[in-house]
Amino acid sequence: MTSTDLPLAMAVPETGRRVSTRIWQTAFASVEFKIGLAVFVVLLAAALLYPELSGIDPSKMNIRAKLTPPIFMGEGWSWAHPLGTDQLGRDMLARALVGLRYSLLIGVSTTVLMLLAGAMIGLFSGYFGGRTDTVLMRLTDAQLSIPMIILAITILGVSRPTIPSIILVLGLAGWPVYARVMRSTVMSERRKEYVRGAMVLGATDLRIMFTLLLPLVLPPMAFVAVLDIARMMIFESVLGFLGLGVQPPTPTFGNVIADGRKYLMNAWWIATMPGVFLVLTLTSINLMGAALERARNSIYGGA
Repeated sequence: MTSTDLPLAMAVPETGRRVSTRIWQTAFASVEFKIGLAVFVVLLAAALLYPELSGIDPSKMNIRAKLTPPIFMGEGWSWAHPLGTDQLGRDMLARALVGLRYSLLIGVSTTVLMLLAGAMIGLFSGYFGGRTDTVLMRLTDAQLSIPMIILAITILGVSRPTIPSIILVLGLAGWPVYARVMRSTVMSERRKEYVRGAMVLGATDLRIMFTLLLPLVLPPMAFVAVLDIARMMIFESVLGFLGLGVQPPTPTFGNVIADGRKYLMNAWWIATMPGVFLVLTLTSINLMGAALERARNSIYGGA
């Protein structure tokens, strides 16, 4: 393909970017997206700034202040610990917000890994077809037959759970859905005139795949992937609750809630406060994800 032919070949990826912009604009016009975004920004800012600005170490123990209740919710409450303390005197607000950091880190990183791995496998499978498609789709079917949480428990149960290993295990367990979506879309797109025109102009397979097809299909898929961030955060919390997530003394939603089980009757806030932050975060992400998905469906449905 010569340099004079490049604008023609790049016209279709530009269309993909325009579609992505329309999806974003349509979603942002909805009230629920704005509410979800506002809540998410507040939570993210608190998680990033409060532990640093307050100078409170979420792992520092203070036995004298143990089981301090949240403000206005019992005798002995303190402004120094607005959400109370746990059985070792550690500040619950700082622990919940640091837990939110790790939960978001794992949720976002896992979703990105799932999206990229599934997109690459689906791209090659849908474009080349034949034996390549058969082998990759049988691999995808085999992966789909194993529940994600069972696979994660099995692998992490025989190894030391770390943040990279949790991201890798969850990411490699969740890519098949994206692979199937990418494959079906690429199989449809590769028969269209702009792909045939690029072939006639001498474009290589890799150039067609990565400059024509991938930019067209990947951005709309990424919007839908927002909902998977919430799902991965739930999986991370479940693993932490079972003792297979990030290990103490690092606080995460799962292990903090697990610690609070023993104190539900006399110190309910230990398990409740991280749960409240988790619910608020998941709700905000789901509001944004649902708005983006509806915007995507409306645009493609009207195309």
